[in-house]
Parts: sequence; structure tokens; C-alpha cells
Amino acid sequence: MTERQRAAVIGASGYTGAETLRLLAGHDRVEVRAVTANAQAGRQLGELFPHLAPAYPSTMLVRAEDVAWDSIDVAFGCLPHGASEALLGALPAHVRIIDLSADFRFRDPDVYAATYGRAHLNPARSHAAIYGLTEFARPALLRARHETIIACPGCYPTATLLALLPLAERALILADDIIIDAKSGVSGAGRGLQEANLFAEAAEGLHPYAVGAHRHAPEIEQELAQAFGAALRVNFTPHLVPMVRGELVTCHVKTAHGASPDDLRAALVERFADEPFVDVLAPGIAPDTRHVRGTNHCLISVFADRLPGRAIIVAVIDNLVKGSGGQAIQNLNVVAGWPEATGLIHQPLFP
Repeated sequence: MTERQRAAVIGASGYTGAETLRLLAGHDRVEVRAVTANAQAGRQLGELFPHLAPAYPSTMLVRAEDVAWDSIDVAFGCLPHGASEALLGALPAHVRIIDLSADFRFRDPDVYAATYGRAHLNPARSHAAIYGLTEFARPALLRARHETIIACPGCYPTATLLALLPLAERALILADDIIIDAKSGVSGAGRGLQEANLFAEAAEGLHPYAVGAHRHAPEIEQELAQAFGAALRVNFTPHLVPMVRGELVTCHVKTAHGASPDDLRAALVERFADEPFVDVLAPGIAPDTRHVRGTNHCLISVFADRLPGRAIIVAVIDNLVKGSGGQAIQNLNVVAGWPEATGLIHQPLFP
């Protein structure tokens, strides 16, 4: 598939939708034909997001039911969980769906129900969806049927799984002792008004949230269990950092079969050698969220723990790009048969 694709961005009033639109503005094979935001329908996109006005000078926000779906080839679902499955599941069969919500990430509907507190409306379609961590989903994406939903991973799982999946697949770490200390900027919580995300509440402080109960933990477990070949539980604790965007995960692991931290690093280097968006840093160099800000890149480092038989793997991404809109576009590029980096060549924003 080499022709241009006509796209709709569904639920464009949040950060995920806005970032997807920003990235698509630089994609020479995608034409954005429709932008929906039901509560904002009738307004110009540039009125809601002035930074997008030059790229979309005449684009109006519309209700999803008012989109001329006959003129749409691909839909990016940027809705909250619970809203995506009904709306996206009802789209015409010719529309390829790339969902950025959590609604199609779980293969087991019981896990989804336990995690999100509601029964799934279409468990069969969720079970058949492709979990779109591009670097590991590429074979499935290349043979994907048109009606198969591509479910983009959450931001925390993206960083964590890129750091750990190659090690789990090679049995270099043990499944029974994985601790993930995660930190994210406030944009990871979405654009809705929440007291904890107000400037006066978030600035000059740092705090954990959803301790022992974050919804991304079961998602991480699902993918790691597939790599290990057995069910597992991880210790996952997220923290809110007083910055707008960026994500850092510090993974504490126990090595297996006498593997050293150097062995872990070598495995990551080999696995990602040909990947355009994942880089393993030189020994002793720690990644920084500033070094991926505004990009689709992931940086990974491996360190020896002072405790024998343990290692520390650190990964950083921009939660709104590699952890959201950028990964969605990367998945589209793969299924469309385009160069994978199309529309995603951006240098980090610094300072």
C-alpha cells in the first residue's frame, strides 16, 4: 500500500488528539479529513489549539456521527477508555482503526473488566486486536487484516516493555522479582481538570499515585507473561513529576543463570540494532527525558546494581509521542507499507 490515506482523528480535544494532529501535519502521505470533539463541535480546531492553526487553518471540529466515513481510510481513536469500544466498534468496515485508548489492549476480557471496572462490549474483537508495540508487533502488523484493530500500548507499558521484553524473551532476567519505579509528566493524566494536576498542586513537589493499583500494571504483565511463557506479577509504582511531558521508568530486576548487566546490555543492543527509534546508550550514561522530548525515540541504559545478581534498566520516552500519537503513526506506517519513520523525524526539543 503506497497511496495516501485519508484520516480522521476521533476525540481531538485532549493532549493525545492534539499531539497526533501535530505529528500528522508533517506526514506527507496522510491527509486529515475529519477531526472530532463532540463537546467542542462547531469550533475551529485552531481556536481550541492555536498552535495547530497554521497547519489546519480551516478545519472545524465535528461530532463523530457527522463524519463522512465514506471519505475516511483510517481512524485514530484518541478517546478515553470506555468511550472508544462502542464508537470505534461501530465504524464502517473499510475504516482501519488505530486506537490509542485502553479499550482493545487486553486479550482477556476478564482482565479488562477487573482493571477498568466494566465489562467489555466486544471481547472477541479485543481478543483479536494487535497490541501495537511496533518494535515487537511488526510481523503481526505486516499481515494484519484490514478489520483488525491496532491497539496502541499505554505510555508506561511502552517504556517498560521496550526495556524488559528482550531480556524476558532471552530468559536473562527472572519473572518473580521485577520492580518498576515509574515517573511521568502531568500530561500523562490527560487534559481534564483534576485538582492534583493544577499548577499549584503539582509544581515543586513529587508524589506517587495509584500505588499498588495502577491500570498499566496488568497491561505490562500481559505482555511480559507472553515473553516469559508464564503468568507473573510486577511491582509497579508511578509518580507524578512537575513537568509537562516525559516519562522515565527504572526497572530493578534479578538476573538469571549468572547473566551479568553487560550481558543484558548486549542483548538490548543486539535486539534494537536496526530499530529507528530505540537506542541503547553507552555504559555509564543515564538517559534523560529532555533527550527525547518531542520525539518518537526511546533511550535505554543498563547499570549494575550494588546488590549481587541484580541489574537496573532505565528507559525514557516522550509520553505523548512514543507513548501515544507517535507510536500510533509508526504503526500506520508499517501496515501501510511506508517507510517506518515517515512523519516522525524530529530532533529533541532543547532546552
